[in-house]
Amino acid sequence: MIQLDVSIMGQPYKLACKADEEQALRDAVIYLDGKMCAIRDGGKIKGNDRIAVMAALGIAAEFLAVKSPEGPLSDLTMAEVKQKIAAMHQVLDAALAPQENLF
Repeated sequence: MIQLDVSIMGQPYKLACKADEEQALRDAVIYLDGKMCAIRDGGKIKGNDRIAVMAALGIAAEFLAVKSPEGPLSDLTMAEVKQKIAAMHQVLDAALAPQENLF
């Protein structure tokens, strides 16, 4: 685990994550900071807790809009879809790997 020092709406936070997840966490912080600052700068909502809730609701709505309402992957989260794709890659890599001892 590594620790990251980040800032969201000017507030410092110390976050922990796995080394291979650092860039994804940094991207998430940048995205969240942008959403929260836009809400704050809109001037209609006061208080960091209310701004955070409104940002969370907006992000949840974006996420749910991305999910397909029907089809074979409709009941899966994006993380589960990524896991399935990674598993398919492993199967394909194994099937396409040069076969030793063929002769």
